[in-house]
Amino acid sequence: MSESTVLSPPQKALIKLGLTRDIDLALHLPLRYEDETRIVKLRDAREGDTAQIEATVTSCEISHRPRRQLVVTVDDGSDTCVLRFFSFYPSQQKALAVGARLRIRGELKGGFLGWQMVHPTFKPAGGALPSALTPIYSTVASLPQAYLRKAVLGALSRADLSDTLAPGASPPALWSLGQSLHFLHQPKPDVPLGSLEDRRHPAWQRLKAEELLAQQLSQLQSKRERDTLRSPKLLAQHQGLHEQLLAVLPFKLTRAQQRVSEEIARDLGRIVPMHRLLQGDVGSGKTVVAAFAAAIAIDAGWQCALMAPTEILAEQHFRKLIGWLEPLLAPRGLRVAWLTGSQKKKERTQMLGLVAGGEAALVVGTHAVIQDQVQFKKLGLAVIDEQHRFGVAQRLALRAKMTEPGQEPHLLMMSATPIPRTLAMSYYADLDVSTIDELPPGRTPVVTKLIADSRRDEVTERIRGQVAMGRQVYWVCPLIEESEALDLSNATATHEALSQALPGVMVGLLHSRMPVGEKKAVMSLFTSGQMGVLVSTTVIEVGVDVPNASLMVIEHAERFGLSQLHQLRGRVGRGAAASACVLLYSPGQSGRLGETARERLKAMAQTADGFEIARRDLEIRGPGEFLGARQSGAPLLRFADLTTDTDLLEWARKLAPMMLDRHPELSRLHMARWLGGKSEYLKA
Repeated sequence: MSESTVLSPPQKALIKLGLTRDIDLALHLPLRYEDETRIVKLRDAREGDTAQIEATVTSCEISHRPRRQLVVTVDDGSDTCVLRFFSFYPSQQKALAVGARLRIRGELKGGFLGWQMVHPTFKPAGGALPSALTPIYSTVASLPQAYLRKAVLGALSRADLSDTLAPGASPPALWSLGQSLHFLHQPKPDVPLGSLEDRRHPAWQRLKAEELLAQQLSQLQSKRERDTLRSPKLLAQHQGLHEQLLAVLPFKLTRAQQRVSEEIARDLGRIVPMHRLLQGDVGSGKTVVAAFAAAIAIDAGWQCALMAPTEILAEQHFRKLIGWLEPLLAPRGLRVAWLTGSQKKKERTQMLGLVAGGEAALVVGTHAVIQDQVQFKKLGLAVIDEQHRFGVAQRLALRAKMTEPGQEPHLLMMSATPIPRTLAMSYYADLDVSTIDELPPGRTPVVTKLIADSRRDEVTERIRGQVAMGRQVYWVCPLIEESEALDLSNATATHEALSQALPGVMVGLLHSRMPVGEKKAVMSLFTSGQMGVLVSTTVIEVGVDVPNASLMVIEHAERFGLSQLHQLRGRVGRGAAASACVLLYSPGQSGRLGETARERLKAMAQTADGFEIARRDLEIRGPGEFLGARQSGAPLLRFADLTTDTDLLEWARKLAPMMLDRHPELSRLHMARWLGGKSEYLKA
């Protein structure tokens, strides 16, 4: 299209929706269908039916009661029906004049006064009835359905829908891609709508299979491309730093920690870049595994960087790692450095010098670690905690900190949100996954209780009892300021109420808008045991470790995601005291919780297993929650559903390596058709 071409609003809308190629339009499938293939008589219709009738207008007038509306009565020879329009134009009023014969479609409502339709669609009667169901597409205001239907049908006739599957790779549906798309855009009226809407129809199965195959091909290709890159060989030394660390730790590693440490050590000893996800439930001991990996890298003469999403979490890692590693590093003239955005200029300059000179063997911090002025002397290992909280660009920036040409650092990503198996098989197919599937001894099981907001006073009494026994309590609120849309009691009001209800107890307040210095001061009072109750927004969600905290109250628990609730619950039960998590919920004006909220809270009360929680969260909320910023624009699956289409996913997983090996050109065409230029997002 030349630059001088002026685009119409519908053409601009198509581009905005990403429908630029014929295949994009062909894959833009209907949301639902309307049946305009038959005319019914009013006497045969049922209440609630969406019906199409042909009738003659017998009266047409503007009524002002109870509000201004156009009221039109029509007769189809078997009965009459009143049409009501609350917004209308003179041209519509003219088309609905007495005597006009019309084809009318809308939802029929019955009652003592006979049939009614509100804002039905209408056009002059007569003309052939369509032979297929009418598709209704997802669209925007400037792109009418009629224009979009015409554009889709034109694209379908032009698009290359030839088979891109390997010969003999029988997909789980016998339909071809072309058959499937033509059918789904124009299904015959005898097709049961149920099989179209729940996507069980063979045409849908074919599309889901092809979509999953495109995703598997893209992931596998990016893994193979990365396997051609090179990283330093970081071999574990006999009686080296990692063995010295094991000797000085005040606890024994669990079998699971030993197993994943060995998996990581094997990866580090290869010249292919490690690309491993370390997942373990809240409190399973991921930091010490990261410390072992860092020790191996440092022993081999390289630096390690650990990046965490919040300053509180980064500082917690820093404190632990300094305690474990600094005594072992000091005799070698090495140390652990600290980098965050809130540092004073003098301290920051000093730290930057240590990183650039190589004296900082391990660098711990927030996003500050990837800023331009941070220059590593010899970065060999990058560790990213809570990796789903970082974007693609941020992860690539950390990998780019290695200065050796043609090389990149080994990458270890950590997550306390266990990833359901189907998600690991699809969106994380390019990662090796290590799982810590047991908790260290001494962790106390946490009792979870659902309590209605109306019983807050009982909860306050429970807090009083815990504080009297020398225990500490978290109270978590979802918002820090009143919002008209969400009339939630804010953290400040809760803090004041608890301070009045608990005289003599220090009640602290922590929220994301506080200056960093204030946050640190509050956290240190709580960590040291001087503060009895900490009222907080979710800044304490990950990483805070206070063994003396035995009670967690989560206010408006119905507004949190399942994984988030599970993370919060993991802040208690870290010591020997019996611990509890109270989920305070507010049923709202209706007096009943919504279906999704009820499912979430029920799951929390029933299980403490992070993997089971993750599986249910995937069912309730879909994959977006787990992927976080990994996708950052890459398409989530549009057609396939990871909770129900596991057999199709298995088929795609098996076929992808064979296709890439034996049919590279078909693989390229298949990915281009389904992903366009979006596959880049899957590679970070």
